[in-house]
Amino acid sequence: MATALNVPPATTTTTLPQMKKEEEKVDYLNLPCPIPYEEIHREALMSLKPELFEGMRFDFTKGLNQKFSLSHSVFMGPMEIPSQSSETIKIPTAHYEFGANFIDPKLMLFGRILTDGRLNARVKGDLTENLSLKANAQLTNEPHMSHGMVSFDYKGKDYRTQFQLGNGALFGANYIQSVTPHLSFGGEVFWAGQHRKSGIGYAARYNTDKMVATGQVASTGLVALSYVQKVSEKVSLASDLMYNYMSKDVTASFGYDYILRQCRLRGKIDSNGCVAAFLEERLNMGLNFILSSELDHRKKDYKFGFGLTVGE
Repeated sequence: MATALNVPPATTTTTLPQMKKEEEKVDYLNLPCPIPYEEIHREALMSLKPELFEGMRFDFTKGLNQKFSLSHSVFMGPMEIPSQSSETIKIPTAHYEFGANFIDPKLMLFGRILTDGRLNARVKGDLTENLSLKANAQLTNEPHMSHGMVSFDYKGKDYRTQFQLGNGALFGANYIQSVTPHLSFGGEVFWAGQHRKSGIGYAARYNTDKMVATGQVASTGLVALSYVQKVSEKVSLASDLMYNYMSKDVTASFGYDYILRQCRLRGKIDSNGCVAAFLEERLNMGLNFILSSELDHRKKDYKFGFGLTVGE
């Protein structure tokens, strides 16, 4: 009797490898929704493709109410003229741009008109909880230079798809699907009836909390690879490789994105000898100072710009 009373109760122990297997178990019926196909290189473009400019820029935005605002932009600087020689030809230009914005949770309208007669308009609206409509158009005084495009985006549980219609008999469609919590695959097709051209492409994206890797190939000869490493909450490093099979052009670039308390600094250097940097400094609430520079040593083309942004 005493021996039976002294026997400890049976316990079940879980080893560390078993716990890891349970944590790594993937529910393939509940995968996350991927980002849109057209934004698979989003993180790399933020570091490697800042909005560089040359000259002076001033942007002012005034909110009339919570949904409606007006914007005024003044730009003064040189404009590049295409030429057959290797030297870059620039002529001084200046223009003023007036804009109106309407932002609602389910509808966004943006309009811009410039002094040279160009009119730009963008619309984004949610038709249903999963279906949205996007449209953009540009009207100019130059013949055959105006264009417009309409796209329908559908967001599924673990996939996204998009259909595009544009002038010039342009038709396009893309689809992206999550296959694991971190990996997604997608593809696209397009047909340009006016130019009698068609194409097909494929893409893959792998992302974690610390890195994003993407790859894209197309029948037009394009091969694009990008990688972004998040060093910390404030620092990201990015690199990409662009290869065109038709023209045999290859470009590799390396960039950084550094976010400080009062400013954000982005820059890059590529294999063509081009170095660029873009600085956004917050001077006060609603007041930002901008510096932009780009040095192309091969073409001996040097660009510098500065500006102010007033309003949010």
